[in-house]
Amino acid sequence: MSPWKLPLIVAAIAVPIAFAFYLGGPGIGVGVGALAAVGIVYAAVRQAPRGRIGPAPKDADQGRALVVLADRLEQPQAVERVSSLVGDGSDREATVMVLAPTHIGFLDRWASDVEAARRDAQQRLVVSVAALAAAGIHAEARVGDEDIVQAVEDQLGSFPAAEVILVFGASDAGAARAARELRTRLRPDFHQVLIDPVAR
Repeated sequence: MSPWKLPLIVAAIAVPIAFAFYLGGPGIGVGVGALAAVGIVYAAVRQAPRGRIGPAPKDADQGRALVVLADRLEQPQAVERVSSLVGDGSDREATVMVLAPTHIGFLDRWASDVEAARRDAQQRLVVSVAALAAAGIHAEARVGDEDIVQAVEDQLGSFPAAEVILVFGASDAGAARAARELRTRLRPDFHQVLIDPVAR
């Protein structure tokens, strides 16, 4: 954090509380202070660790690739692109893990109903692994966390891949945000493959 930001943050917290005490008395001041404290705690809990993700290049297995599916991998151009990234011109056959993060809707999360999201992720895996197999790439498959970045971090803990490939639709804003974060935080090589919705 830049040195000049801390005084601004302190002022943004303290000034409203001071005005609340001055204008509304102790009851209002304490209430505003309590709201500020709750806001600080909430922001701290929501703040995810921003460390680097994945094995260092010297610890990664150069023959391993992690393919992350935010969308189905079935378009021939996208399959060909992933195949070329996984193959990388080497004669050695790559070990490929295909990971499908779950897409859990707000109401499903609220109702603790994740079965539909898991079925959707499994369908993405079946279609995508079959498309890769047709292109000559054999892969294992896993369902992962709903948060793409967290799913990648979890999987790289047990599968130290040298490269990560994120497959997502061009209109998927959430996956695009995840791609930007992965690009800055991943130690392994990172690639993204866009699915063209018009070509479906």
